[in-house]
Amino acid sequence: MKFIGIIPARYASTRFPGKPLAMLGGQYVIERVYRQVASVLDDVCVATDDKRIYDAVEAFGGRAVMTSAEHKSGTDRIEEAMEKIGGDFDVVVNVQGDEPFIHRSQIETVCHCFDDKETQIATLGKPFGRDLTAISNPNSPKIVVSNNGYAMYFSRSIIPFVRGKEPSDWPTAYPFLKHIGLYAYRRDVLAEITRLPQSSLEIAESLEQLRWLQNGYKIKVGLTDIETVGIDTPDDLEKAERILAERG
Repeated sequence: MKFIGIIPARYASTRFPGKPLAMLGGQYVIERVYRQVASVLDDVCVATDDKRIYDAVEAFGGRAVMTSAEHKSGTDRIEEAMEKIGGDFDVVVNVQGDEPFIHRSQIETVCHCFDDKETQIATLGKPFGRDLTAISNPNSPKIVVSNNGYAMYFSRSIIPFVRGKEPSDWPTAYPFLKHIGLYAYRRDVLAEITRLPQSSLEIAESLEQLRWLQNGYKIKVGLTDIETVGIDTPDDLEKAERILAERG
């Protein structure tokens, strides 16, 4: 199968404007993401709505494509980028532009989900462990999966409800799974899902993947034990600098 990694990158972030061009260990954040993806996939491209990001990617030797500033989601931006790039790619991997520590094994895992011919969309889940505070955090969506590894539901609430146990005992009673926002789509499926209207579940939980699930698409969930470190705020950037220093 032929894979391509697309990294959507906006300049106008509400909490951290210009974060793709923030410096992290002497490199742009977007450059670190790009190089991580390029270490796994032969074809990589940044999809952006800002000439500054485009120019920066081209300057460090990467590939970029300009897309509309009107897109409401990274998925829509990726579809426009693919229309412009063309090619005979089978699977498109969506890596967030604010994940400089995305691990090669995570990208490989989501790609291997397509070894199953039934997979239309793939994503990742990570066991929460026994931290009830983390499990309770609505900013960390949970996944319930079927016995064959397909997503049954995503929620900001704690799912499933563990009956007959005190909440403090829930983490030891059930292996709660955290959603990691790395996606991959078969090329034809990407074109289809970007034409779907918002669904009632998506609107209720503010989770785009529920639109796909509610419309009957099969989402395979690969497993990882690696915690990602996204950069949403300047404070996150400082944390990332400390992590980079610790890792040498």
